[in-house]
Amino acid sequence: MSAYIAKRLLAAIPVLFGLTVIVFLIMAMIPGDPATAILGSYATPENVEKLNRDLGLDKPLLQQYLIWIANLFQGDLGRSYTLNRPVLDEVLERFSATLILAGTALVLCSVLGLIAGVVSAVRQFSWVDKTITLVVLIGISVPSFWLGLLLILAFAVNLRWFPASGMYAIYGGGGPLDLLHHLVLPALTLAVVATGVIARLTRTAMLEVLRQDYIRTARSKGVTENRVIYRHAFKAALVTVIPVIGIQAGFVLGGAVYIETVFQWPGIGSMLVKAISTRDLLLVQGGVLVVASAYVLFNLAADVLQTVLDPRLR
Repeated sequence: MSAYIAKRLLAAIPVLFGLTVIVFLIMAMIPGDPATAILGSYATPENVEKLNRDLGLDKPLLQQYLIWIANLFQGDLGRSYTLNRPVLDEVLERFSATLILAGTALVLCSVLGLIAGVVSAVRQFSWVDKTITLVVLIGISVPSFWLGLLLILAFAVNLRWFPASGMYAIYGGGGPLDLLHHLVLPALTLAVVATGVIARLTRTAMLEVLRQDYIRTARSKGVTENRVIYRHAFKAALVTVIPVIGIQAGFVLGGAVYIETVFQWPGIGSMLVKAISTRDLLLVQGGVLVVASAYVLFNLAADVLQTVLDPRLR
């Protein structure tokens, strides 16, 4: 198992390297002069030339990338000129808030999706199965940002059960209960689509496993139905579902960008939106690179967990 994990980690290195190239090139291809956008009304030719020189934007593109990647290997993502602080400090601080939101949403969608999929498969063609299928299809079809606005209108504006924005209360907040109170609506909004995807695939995987010969053999030997479903069938179906959960982890991280904007959550998504609008190139590059790297690591963890459940995959 250690050799398999080491092999997967080595395979992730070229992927991460490719991510640095893609992130850098995308930012380099953004039209317009970053120095002019930063300086605004102070964008005289002399000031633009000086800022380009200070930021290293007057150098060839390849040289800019080599300087950035060399600093990256030293743990230096540069300095944000809009915030006047190291990019790494800002990204890690914001990413911790995003992990709280995305992690909660991932746990919610995994638990609810697995339960809904198993119940739907066990009660195939019943009213329970049809109800779950209908709810799942609606959840997949509804845009997350629109659902977030509806939840704010219903539970924050009308019922006033939950706050509409922020991570903590402005006055007198800061504790775990306050965080949980603010977390409910954005985490639920972020989890809805992923829950539907996981539920549908869990149902399909469970139905396929329940038709296998060894399941019929277990039933013929008098094994209880609960043991057949949860000890044998669910464990086998989970091998198929785990990679999907890993992919949904990336979806949840990506969806956090606009969900954080809707709920004013102080995570890396809202940071990226502001950084793009102010043309803070180093902050955008650092934020996107950290999110993309987390996505790669989530999928790596899902692959390892899948091999733990099914050693034949090694």
